[in-house]
Amino acid sequence: MLDAVDPGDELLLAELEALRLVRERTKVPVPEVDFVDRSHEVCDADYFFMTHVDADNLNTVSDTLAKAESDAYAEGLGAITRELNTIVGAAFGSLTGPGVSTWRAAFLRMVEELLGDGERRGVVLPHGYDVIRDVVAAHADSLDEVTEPRFVEWDLWPGNCMVRDGRIVAIIDHERAFYGDPLMEFGFAGSESSAYGDATAFTRAYGRRPFTAAERTRRRLYNLHLALIQIIETNFRAHTNTEQYEWACARLRETVALLGR
Repeated sequence: MLDAVDPGDELLLAELEALRLVRERTKVPVPEVDFVDRSHEVCDADYFFMTHVDADNLNTVSDTLAKAESDAYAEGLGAITRELNTIVGAAFGSLTGPGVSTWRAAFLRMVEELLGDGERRGVVLPHGYDVIRDVVAAHADSLDEVTEPRFVEWDLWPGNCMVRDGRIVAIIDHERAFYGDPLMEFGFAGSESSAYGDATAFTRAYGRRPFTAAERTRRRLYNLHLALIQIIETNFRAHTNTEQYEWACARLRETVALLGR
């Protein structure tokens, strides 16, 4: 069992746990962990070393790819995501526990923690914070359909995919993984907003049937959550231009409108 940790260590522990789960329970390629040090004898933080991946970042080379090549990689990500989602957890939420018994409770907490961060930093949203809370609450019943905690990589976009010779050879950056609803995976984001790309090839390879009304509502809630992150993180990351902020604000307005506000 993992011992209690400071918030600064939580992401590292989540990354290590995600790497362990993926290596032990799937055939999805991830780097090996070579060494972990939580003693703080060398530096005042936990750290680990993992193997170097000799490959290109898919996001970096995406502009050089023909559509057929891009679709093939999207299909590869769809198949990988489906395999990751076969991992079942004991509770919803953090991979390292303790978690909660319902997906509604886990997701609402994720949204509230995010809104709290934004309020403390005074981040301006295109809708008021209480408006966002009301929109989420109005559609929270759709979350109750999710009853089994599944491993969700969440941040599996092309920038976290390493490719070589036309193949996906590793996925990286797992610290945001959690147990939740597989529909929250980034690959599905384009199904409700073309601004996130075309989800057709990804969804086809994943083997997903057309979404029900409740599933579409959930996916819109997840796009709302994603847009909030993309807005609020611009403050925490001290962005010096407003491009991402303005783009993400447009996504939030779009998603709130789709949810009927």
